[in-house]
Amino acid sequence: MMTPPTTEHFEIALNTAAGQITTAVEVPTGFVPVTAIVPLIRRLGEEAHALEVARSVDAGKPPSCHKGCAACCRMLVPLSAPEAFALREWVRARPTDHQERIGARFSEVKSRLLSQSLWQRLSELCNAPGQPSDDALEMVNREYYALRLPCPFLEEEVCTIYEVRPAACRELLVSSPPERCDDIINNPVEPIGAPVSVSTVLGLLWQELGKSPTRLIPLPVALDWANGHEHENQQAWKGVELLDGALDKTWRFLSQSIHETPETLPDKGQDQR
Repeated sequence: MMTPPTTEHFEIALNTAAGQITTAVEVPTGFVPVTAIVPLIRRLGEEAHALEVARSVDAGKPPSCHKGCAACCRMLVPLSAPEAFALREWVRARPTDHQERIGARFSEVKSRLLSQSLWQRLSELCNAPGQPSDDALEMVNREYYALRLPCPFLEEEVCTIYEVRPAACRELLVSSPPERCDDIINNPVEPIGAPVSVSTVLGLLWQELGKSPTRLIPLPVALDWANGHEHENQQAWKGVELLDGALDKTWRFLSQSIHETPETLPDKGQDQR
């Protein structure tokens, strides 16, 4: 019989511009892949975002997003390397027929992108030696959005990976009328800001762990990228080491959003371990 992994309990407290979040987490004490930290950091990001949503509601601007409103599911979604690996693992854990359906939808998207000369450009973003310029990203985003390609995980206008969807999807909420989202290029939308960009936090963590550039991986090429870099996901780190690294990036991200200096960042000793 396999022995269940040992975990360590942490009480996390983070200050955001909209208030403080406190949460309890269980982190493996042994060596685990970087994907083990993805759900935890996503949850922290969601809890921080919930404070911003509450503040927007108090200001008379509640979210207008609802189930079946899937205009944003035709935008180009960026993933960090850990998220790409986690998504690939989730797909591989599905029954064979489900994997085949997902594979077929990704193939359809790839064919469309190849016909528009976008596939190669998206693939190049994954392996760029440095962060692409904002202008370059904006151009690719606009060209992709113009195609109105539904996300490969979208079925009948409903997300089929909602519980494990990328952080960028979780952070995209608007308070403007939903019909404006049908054409966000020409219609002004009012986003509810996310205090933490989880993809950025995980990307910076991966950069530190692997001594490699921060990756920007567009969702349509994420499974291909993860399959081609499988050897990189074979590495393992102590769970507490991953937590420390991710929280350090999160604290620094939050400190910028509330206009603090590095000297006023919360001390790690405040965690109750």
